[in-house]
Amino acid sequence: MKNVLVFPCGSEIGLEINNALKYCKDFVLFGGSSIDDHGKYVYNNYIPNIPFIDDDNFLEFINSVIEKYSIDLIYPAHDDVVLKLAQLKNQLNAHVVVSNDRTCDICRSKSKTYDFFKDENFIPKYYDIKKDDFYSDEKVEKINKVLDKEFPIFLKPDVGQGAKGVAIANNFDDLKHHFNENPGLIAVEYLPYEEYTIDCFSSNDRLLYCEKRERIRVKDGISVNATTIKTEQIIKDIAKKINSKLSFDGAWFFQLKKDKNNQYKLLEIAPRIAGTMALHRNTGINFPLLTLYSHLGIDVNVMTNDNKLTIDRALMNRFKYEINYNRVYLDFDDTVFVKGKVNTFLMMFLYQCVNENKEIILITKHVKNIKETLKELKIDINLFNDIISLTKDDEKYKFIDLSVASIFIDDSFSERFSISDKLNIPVFDLDAIESLINWKM
Repeated sequence: MKNVLVFPCGSEIGLEINNALKYCKDFVLFGGSSIDDHGKYVYNNYIPNIPFIDDDNFLEFINSVIEKYSIDLIYPAHDDVVLKLAQLKNQLNAHVVVSNDRTCDICRSKSKTYDFFKDENFIPKYYDIKKDDFYSDEKVEKINKVLDKEFPIFLKPDVGQGAKGVAIANNFDDLKHHFNENPGLIAVEYLPYEEYTIDCFSSNDRLLYCEKRERIRVKDGISVNATTIKTEQIIKDIAKKINSKLSFDGAWFFQLKKDKNNQYKLLEIAPRIAGTMALHRNTGINFPLLTLYSHLGIDVNVMTNDNKLTIDRALMNRFKYEINYNRVYLDFDDTVFVKGKVNTFLMMFLYQCVNENKEIILITKHVKNIKETLKELKIDINLFNDIISLTKDDEKYKFIDLSVASIFIDDSFSERFSISDKLNIPVFDLDAIESLINWKM
């Protein structure tokens, strides 16, 4: 087993790395963060208060973490961290899972990327405009002449991600305003059509995977609805060209949009995992895992299911319940068995209890033979430490033993109210089971 530090672990990238690797037998994950983020609800081994990458103590602190937790590999999970760790990799006492620093540096800047590939036909028109140009009459006249028939112009930060800070300039005054607001912008041609992301994987300078996904719905710069889509040869040719001129080791992606002439133009390249790589991961391409294997010098190959797949992402709830219990009492009808089906979400919680050595007591007024019903549903009676069968007139609170710290789960409000009132233990309806789930691996 190798110990892998993911930093920052609470980013969308860090969360996808966790989803991709948490069941892998070859790696133990450690999540590190500089802020109080979602990572602590996901990573079982969580390391808080790591200095920011521009902090003077960052390198020393990271090396102390490497030593303390016997970290073998560091997996950066943010664009700025990718570049910083690529630059520091020779000073770190663990292997950094990045492409070379030259590749990371070019990809971090859109102007550097466009300049590097300036002779390729997939580079959009790029206008050399700077904030100071607007205070020179000569340069203003030149800008007006160049852009006379080019508006609208698309503006975006030279160094940035997630569509933050982008704007459209419809005229010269818009252009001047936005450059005054953000001097770090670059100006490129406006690309009016759909946006695509091409997920790629390279190892030993070979491009082993290149497939397209359409970004159908985007929120705060993150693709929250996307679908696999046929990858045309022209896109594969662009990927091969990029791969031949830069040097990638592992997962990377690039984004394209079509111009008014229906030609693909490059938006950006990123030498890292993308959060929505979960889409192609679920067709068979585990990008973080393949990347780790590549960095460990293991020859890899890829295979994928060709079926069309769509991903839709939304905010998810994770909880930290400050509650101690060693026994769970729960109802059967409309709790374990709901609307003619086994409650699979509740069953996940029950097997979590098994893993944590918590007792499970089924306490039910089921009118049939409960053991026969469980057998019909293929629920092993050994899942339960005890099964208490009651009549409809029995009061459940009388059959609960308080010598062990317990909780009670039942869909019936009256049953929950009675238990809470008489015994003063935590009670849960089915909608609150999610707060009891431990998602850490």
